[in-house]
Amino acid sequence: MDKYNGNLAAAGAYVIWGFLPVYWKVLANVPAYEIMCHRMVWSLVFTLGLIIVLGRWQSMMRLVRNFRSAVGVAFAAILLSCNWLLYIWAVNAGAVVEASLGYFINPLISVLFGVVFLRERLRLMQCISLFTALAGVLYLTYYYGEFPWIALSLAATFAVYGLLHKKTSLPALEGLSLETLVLSVPAALFLAYGEIDGSGSFLSSGPMVSLLLFGTGLVTSVPLLLFGYAARKISLTLLGLLQYIAPTINLLLGILVFSEPFPPARMAGFVIIWSALFLYMAEGMYLKVRQKKILAGS
Repeated sequence: MDKYNGNLAAAGAYVIWGFLPVYWKVLANVPAYEIMCHRMVWSLVFTLGLIIVLGRWQSMMRLVRNFRSAVGVAFAAILLSCNWLLYIWAVNAGAVVEASLGYFINPLISVLFGVVFLRERLRLMQCISLFTALAGVLYLTYYYGEFPWIALSLAATFAVYGLLHKKTSLPALEGLSLETLVLSVPAALFLAYGEIDGSGSFLSSGPMVSLLLFGTGLVTSVPLLLFGYAARKISLTLLGLLQYIAPTINLLLGILVFSEPFPPARMAGFVIIWSALFLYMAEGMYLKVRQKKILAGS
């Protein structure tokens, strides 16, 4: 039952992330930096409310008093805000397809960070996967005539964010609350100043925009909490496979709903990177099956 619930939680998180571009498109008239500030403030309100309801306030206070955790949380908060800001801007700038590429590349960058920072050893097929992905990025750079910085910046910031979580091992709910807390004070001050001088959107753009801005806390926190729950219930292999639900939905939205260009030359670059991901996942699944057979035989 736990595994079934974990599967549902992971799928739910990735589906919500997949359809988030629609939410940001509805808020296209609100500047990306203002949306990001609202995400920080309302996510904090939502997660603190959950902590109080669930009686986990003492657990959070222990983390606050831990200096090492606090420093890690501060860095994680900065990375998360940069990732959020860039993603919202990319969606509303008509770059949903390139943003989806970032999250296809993300697992391979995480593997690279594992080698560099955690001294993990790469197997031959993992090396081939990384070089294949690099070939895809270089091809897209040649095709675009410029470096695909949106995709790589999204992938890198989220990979470093994941690395920090690997180092600190914070509980999902308390960790998210602390991360949003770090930047919520300046974010709230910025939003208050905007409402006072008339440049803010919360009070001047109608009740629907106000409701959607308030809802950014919900659409931000719920998938992150579902993901945190799923990570404890199902294998990392399955979690990694399900991960591609989100960028696949992003890609389809970009092409079919938002009518972004996806000519054959651009598709070729994506196919090269997808091939790298296929090699990486297939090798991981093969080794897992082989290990099970060895354990069963012993």
